[in-house]
Amino acid sequence: MQTIKAMSKTYESITPEISAWIREQRMFIVATAPSSLDGHINVSPKGGDSFRVLGPLEAVYQDFTGSGAETAAHARENGRIVIMFCAFEGAPKIVRIHGHATLITIEASRYAEFMDLFPENPGTRAFVHIQVDRVSDSCGYSVPLYQFQSQRETLDRWASAKTPEELKAYRAAKNRQSIDGLPALAPET
Repeated sequence: MQTIKAMSKTYESITPEISAWIREQRMFIVATAPSSLDGHINVSPKGGDSFRVLGPLEAVYQDFTGSGAETAAHARENGRIVIMFCAFEGAPKIVRIHGHATLITIEASRYAEFMDLFPENPGTRAFVHIQVDRVSDSCGYSVPLYQFQSQRETLDRWASAKTPEELKAYRAAKNRQSIDGLPALAPET
């Protein structure tokens, strides 16, 4: 008879074992929500080498230019965030990191510090810094196995083809507010 381990556990912080496991994952999912009950919840998949555990209760991810800015708007409004990592290869596992997000834009004092933690990317528009208040894992027994092929290069190619001024103009046009009208990213000067 096979013994099945407990299906979930809560931790006081991001343990070294969880941190090592996170580094092996190829993608993560970000979820945020506005304060308004009729506002739209946002769920966004992220890839690339764009997430770092900074300490037991601190993490950051590189936020790339995109067609929307929901996470930025929600971080500014209330900061609630959950990051989910899910094993698609190897042993089943899901890790969720709950916390308070702060948007770190180019004018913030920690922007340069965070820039040094990641590969250079012309599409970087901000960083999302997370003060962690809950870490949990669960079994992931029902998550299917997928085989990783490669990271997509489409966003990097798109951003590389733009001048810094064109990227600023795009973000000013597309990233100023959320779909609910909340302020997201201020136009860069």
